[in-house]
Amino acid sequence: MKLLWVWVVLPFAFAQLVNAFFDFNETELSLIESLEYGVSKINYNPLMVGLTLIHTAGAKGAVCLDGTLPGYHWHRGYGSGANSWLIQLEGGGWCNNIRTCVYRKKTRRGSSTYMEKQIPFTGILSEKAEENPDFFNWNRVKLRYCDGASFTGDSENKGAQLQFRGQRIWLAAMEDLMSKGMRYANQALLSGCSAGGLAAILHCDEFRGLFPRTTRVKCLSDAGLFLDAVDVSGGRTIRSLYSGVVGLQGVQHNLPRICTNHLDPTSCFFPQNVINHIRTPLFILNAAYDSWQIQSSIAPPSADPHGYWHDCRLNHAKCSPSQLRYLQGFRTQMLNAIKGFSMSRENGLFINSCFAHCQSERQDTWFADNSPEIRNKPIAIAVGDWYFDRTAVKVVDCPYPCDKTCHNLVFR
Repeated sequence: MKLLWVWVVLPFAFAQLVNAFFDFNETELSLIESLEYGVSKINYNPLMVGLTLIHTAGAKGAVCLDGTLPGYHWHRGYGSGANSWLIQLEGGGWCNNIRTCVYRKKTRRGSSTYMEKQIPFTGILSEKAEENPDFFNWNRVKLRYCDGASFTGDSENKGAQLQFRGQRIWLAAMEDLMSKGMRYANQALLSGCSAGGLAAILHCDEFRGLFPRTTRVKCLSDAGLFLDAVDVSGGRTIRSLYSGVVGLQGVQHNLPRICTNHLDPTSCFFPQNVINHIRTPLFILNAAYDSWQIQSSIAPPSADPHGYWHDCRLNHAKCSPSQLRYLQGFRTQMLNAIKGFSMSRENGLFINSCFAHCQSERQDTWFADNSPEIRNKPIAIAVGDWYFDRTAVKVVDCPYPCDKTCHNLVFR
């Protein structure tokens, strides 16, 4: 009887665990971003870079969700890159209510206590010229993400012992890096992936303002073009998520005024409503069928109670013709969102028709023998050509399934 009871209880407990995971998946830790520190087979021996805590941050109230000090990983530049700086803002979803933020503060996404003491630098952070041809010898910095609002919040919840200080973390980190030599930069690039890609857009003009006009300053957003899209149930999962983030964390005061002057704060957390107003040259790198947006925004379990999208969500090869038509509609929405942006001579664009997310930090997608290409140009070369004004880069792939160079993500 005891054995029977165990077999009755176990499936129920497992179902509850799965439901809880998908709940957090939608609002905090995505499936995809668990791959962030996965080292691709291309780079068997990546450079490991240690964590530096920002000791001046505490006095400024610039702390993680749990009150611990924020930090970054920095590998010094040398030679021709000694005075060049690349800042990579870490991604990792958001938290939009007390419950998910309390959960988050017990992880590396909300506390430096749980952060890895060393992380691999691959892709755009690699120190090898054959893996990162244009930025390998720059000062390369990975700023850790521990606030849950793309480095833009500034409030607190004393009852839950939560500090929402993303904007202060951003400012404290920039001040610390300026004191360590970044103020002498002759060229700088602010980049980020996912929630960090959104942060790179929202902070782009602030970053430009740190440097003299003579410094070449540009921004790169990788997988940060989150769309205000309708989900498969007709609801607005991601707008609801963003509304919670903005309201809970006091984000509205730190969003671009040129947007909040005529739109509500939640709308101004969506890049499509901000990118046309950014004065600093910006490069948008995005998959037309972004894996995170498919899983957590377009077809999350909450919008798909009968599981019609379950297989398609995990593996694009299992999508039905009607589901693929829906995803083609999402691609069209993305292309419409960047129409005005792409008209600027200074901006850059690389939209490939892949089921992917965060392509600049993974070596196999950034620059490798078989990395994704559009018109025979891999991502690293496209970004470098744009940054150094070697040629204009505004490339948009033909629709799925025409691109055979994609490294499509499949989940089991």
